[in-house]
Amino acid sequence: MNSYAAAVRVGVAGATGYTGVELLRLLSRHPAVQLAAAMGAPGAPPRLVPALKRLWDEPVKGLDLDTLVDRTDAVFLALPEHAAAEIAPSLVDRGKRVFDLSGAFRLRDAGLRRRWYPKTPESGPSVVYGLTEQNRGSLPGSRLVACAGCYPTAAILALQPLLQAGLLDLSGPPLIIDAKSGVSGAGKTPTERTHFSECHGSLSAYGVFDHRHAAEIEQELGTPVTFVPHLLPIDRGILETIYATLKPGIDESAVASALQRAYADSPFVRLTGADLPEIKHVAHTNFCDIGWKVNPHTRQLVLISCIDNLVKGAAGQAVQNFNVAFGFDERLGLN
Repeated sequence: MNSYAAAVRVGVAGATGYTGVELLRLLSRHPAVQLAAAMGAPGAPPRLVPALKRLWDEPVKGLDLDTLVDRTDAVFLALPEHAAAEIAPSLVDRGKRVFDLSGAFRLRDAGLRRRWYPKTPESGPSVVYGLTEQNRGSLPGSRLVACAGCYPTAAILALQPLLQAGLLDLSGPPLIIDAKSGVSGAGKTPTERTHFSECHGSLSAYGVFDHRHAAEIEQELGTPVTFVPHLLPIDRGILETIYATLKPGIDESAVASALQRAYADSPFVRLTGADLPEIKHVAHTNFCDIGWKVNPHTRQLVLISCIDNLVKGAAGQAVQNFNVAFGFDERLGLN
């Protein structure tokens, strides 16, 4: 039962995909939320979703904008970017607060947006980039939140405090982010790459120098990166191995201090130091675990950053943003 006097009426558009189902699971147990609408993509036929049994027993119908507006105060969009780009401004104009999980509004540079998200608008409503730990102060009162991508979340949380503290030597090659993700990161629509017999028992790189999350990472970090994603034959989880060089005179204790200062008040970032994290430590949680090791002879730094791509990389982070935006405890519905 909802223990809050005035629950926020919430709707989810895109409720049948992996991220949409994860959102409904989280929101159904959120004590300050009234789950008021669950819809599929525009034009989708009504369907019952077995994974939502006793969470949402009505058929999930195709998107009906007027009904969504009438029933909700806040809307989570778990839709492809072209659909989110079309719907989000209308929802904002009609007084709704929107948390978009697509990439439609993440990139601020118009040229980059045209390249990586060509079906998105040239301009739109004012947007807050939704990486909670980075923009916590900008979320209250926000109307449109572009929730951070899964790969960027793990990379930015690990690297940004070190860059802000000036600890990294950027005079050489770009930072290297070797990223591996479970198959659910590719979404629910089947492809040859994500077919069981193609990915089971294998490991493959993809999108080398051609993945749109690299632009998002570079935007937020303010420095070039070499980003190489890989497909893991598991259902969920991301592990990123990040390679950097420390400036002369910087040691492991400085790295630890910078990360500890940055995340002292962040309940979902766990610093593990030399006990390097693993995907199984974060699966089905909203945690980002960050570990590191330093070679003092070469000034090499290796960071390991782990998240669940469907939770901290998508639905959980969206709920975390929602909590901060509405003035709730950041952990509500996510513990």
